[in-house]
Amino acid sequence: MKVYGITNCNTVKKALDWLKANHVAYEFHDFKKLGISPEKLHEWDSKAGYEKFMNKQGLTWKQLDPGVKESIKTKEDALKLLQQKTSMIKRPVIEAGDFLFFGFDEGIYKGELL
Repeated sequence: MKVYGITNCNTVKKALDWLKANHVAYEFHDFKKLGISPEKLHEWDSKAGYEKFMNKQGLTWKQLDPGVKESIKTKEDALKLLQQKTSMIKRPVIEAGDFLFFGFDEGIYKGELL
């Protein structure tokens, strides 16, 4: 299982704490240190749609120049921006086999990861 996120995100911290408490092994991929490949973003988009993991509620989106926000017209525009501004990816991203989930939800984690 692979967990993508950033270490200073409270939601990522909650998810990692839950995984540790439930003895679920994982590999952590830090967006800030390692970035994210265009291929991985396209893979997530093909499985879930970029709208599912592009966080427009967070500070990074809210602080964007209005012109940049308005320039996001296509999937490719969105994925390019997400690669440049990884803090806009809803976190954590959990990949476990066919399971792909964005965010933390204890009920879903219990049902899918235990």
